[in-house]
Amino acid sequence: MSLRLQVGFASIAIGLLVLGLKMASYWLTGSVALLSDALETIVNVASSCAAVFAIWFASKPADSNHPYGHDKAEYFAAVLVGVMIVLAAISIFYAAWQGFVAPKPISFSATGIGVNLLAAVINGLWAWFLVGFGRKNRSPALSADGRHLYTDVASSLGVVAGVLLVFATGWRWLDSLLALLVGLTVLWSGWNVMKESVSGLMDEAASEDVLEKIRGLISEHGDGALEAHDLRTRLAGRITFVDFHLVVPGAMTVETAHDICDRIEEAIASDIPGARITIHVEPEHKAKHSGIVVL
Repeated sequence: MSLRLQVGFASIAIGLLVLGLKMASYWLTGSVALLSDALETIVNVASSCAAVFAIWFASKPADSNHPYGHDKAEYFAAVLVGVMIVLAAISIFYAAWQGFVAPKPISFSATGIGVNLLAAVINGLWAWFLVGFGRKNRSPALSADGRHLYTDVASSLGVVAGVLLVFATGWRWLDSLLALLVGLTVLWSGWNVMKESVSGLMDEAASEDVLEKIRGLISEHGDGALEAHDLRTRLAGRITFVDFHLVVPGAMTVETAHDICDRIEEAIASDIPGARITIHVEPEHKAKHSGIVVL
């Protein structure tokens, strides 16, 4: 089992633990705001399950029907996570509305508040790990899961502070207002996750920093060529597809031109893990005199 899959299964286990803690907090206090916080955690568990499936599917090798691999599956999972987050927000809005029209008494429980804070700490530590791991290993599904957990932590802390204020003032309507604010925060989080995932599905180019690095590697390791132009990139999960035109002297042999391409490909692949490079070799008269000058 790959390390990414192990992390995905760990997310499911931690999500179930946090869900149990938050439901216990709600049962101890009866707060609709704490219930909304628990409802959001159900989405965390569901999104972790979706991430595990996507990571497993994305790790499948390329085949005749998918010659470029299955890495984009993680973007679909991230979109699904965003949809789940939106559905969670709707359920939270419903719970908040019920709290306004038919408010229920809530009771102070130091244990209940403490349990919710413990859940927030666990979520915060795991979110920090997930975002870092997802970025390092180019996993959109795990990164989306981690960013959503950060939102969960922020809303949990806000809910706890608000519930304490309800206990102090006796304003029960404030409990439902807090639930409504949690719902809005969750909705915003879902929108951001879906927006970033759609960018990946639309073959978004690599960042300018990565493009500049690729230009430098071509210039440094393309000795013997004249220039490179029409550099294009696109991202697909862990994979960065790179293609460009390499101009060489017209009298250069195919073998020599091939050696230059191999040298450039090795340099890019070693510096950008997961890079897939395609180079189109052109004779000197195809030069545009506006691309990457080889040193």
